[in-house]
Amino acid sequence: MSTQLHQDISEETVRQLADEHDEPEWLLQTRLDALDALEALDYPSVIETPGRKWTNLEDLDFEALVDPLTQTEQKDQVGPEDVEVASFHEALQDDDLAELVEEHFGSIVDPQQNRLTALSTTLFTTGTVVYVPAGVDAEDVTIRTSMTSRSLFNYTLVVTESNSSVTILERQDTSEDSEARSASESASGEAASDGRYYSGVVEVDAGENSYVQYGSLQDFDEDTYNYTVKRGDATTYSTVDWIEGNLGSRLTKTSVSTELNGDGSETKIVGAFFGHDGQHFDLDSKVWHRGEHTTADLVTRGVIDDDARSVYEGVQDVGEDAWDTSSYQRENTLMLSDESEADASPKLIINNHDTEASHSATVGQVDEETLFYMENRGVPEQLATDMLVEGFFVPVLEEVEVEELREDLQTRIHERLQ
Repeated sequence: MSTQLHQDISEETVRQLADEHDEPEWLLQTRLDALDALEALDYPSVIETPGRKWTNLEDLDFEALVDPLTQTEQKDQVGPEDVEVASFHEALQDDDLAELVEEHFGSIVDPQQNRLTALSTTLFTTGTVVYVPAGVDAEDVTIRTSMTSRSLFNYTLVVTESNSSVTILERQDTSEDSEARSASESASGEAASDGRYYSGVVEVDAGENSYVQYGSLQDFDEDTYNYTVKRGDATTYSTVDWIEGNLGSRLTKTSVSTELNGDGSETKIVGAFFGHDGQHFDLDSKVWHRGEHTTADLVTRGVIDDDARSVYEGVQDVGEDAWDTSSYQRENTLMLSDESEADASPKLIINNHDTEASHSATVGQVDEETLFYMENRGVPEQLATDMLVEGFFVPVLEEVEVEELREDLQTRIHERLQ
């Protein structure tokens, strides 16, 4: 790649961001290294079918979408007393947390993994650090990020010590003020904004025999382009579970993955999405089985309506030393209109014969026979369709252990059908 991403992203910009937040030298150097690598890196890989590239990230107008020096947000990040929940830059001012951040930052998600992770490392201005000491069981860690600017780059680090557990619920949306401003510009005939850009990187380092459940509900306005990478490292007997709800944004490209490096480690990746009105979802779920006796379960269900599009790629990669592996993957997409488009690519890579695994994906429309049966019993067609859509999500919602997140997803799905 040789095309320039953004002419205003320079060493001067990076140094200004670092100075404003009184960042240590190691972080400044990491940012500068990412900046130096930026233009040589490729965009994240996407699914291509004959004659078609499903997601064209290189076509995004980063000049219009990104304003690196005016990033703002409304943020809440709270947790119980026995867990450290701090903003990223507050953590850097705390001697113990600063050492933790330096040790773990970029250890799971390579800052130079691709062009967009390098861009995020170069420009992020906000973030959260969650630290769970050994033996602590914590629930109700909540992180809410509402964008109030044209662009926002966010970073989250979760570290759990041995024999601990934590449940984290993250919400991402666009502030009502920003949405109202865009609507007013459009109604008055003024030049509306060219959209917004959000980038988020999440790293989870799960200590021995610890449990992490990270639930996320993405509900940006439909002028927002969203790129998110989440990756967990599960050590011996630890579990990293992800719940991914995607309802908002104009375009979302996400990658959620777990490396099962420890013997007896486990992961579950549960996803739900509902797109309409030209929304585009490009979703990756991946698991790497590296330790022995590891287990993974990947479950995603999504609905697309109008001229929305979705593309899903799921990968289960079983390494040579991953004896006694169990790995399962299911993806189902329901299309509600003839104009919607979907593709799915589940992949199973097995390098150890001591593996029990399966994978499947389906793309289809509402079952006409069931719809006919319901209409014959007096249920109007639209109501019958809505009931079938809500029922379609039930197997995924049943996997969501966090009641608050499950209810929020149910509510937003119901609202989308109105």
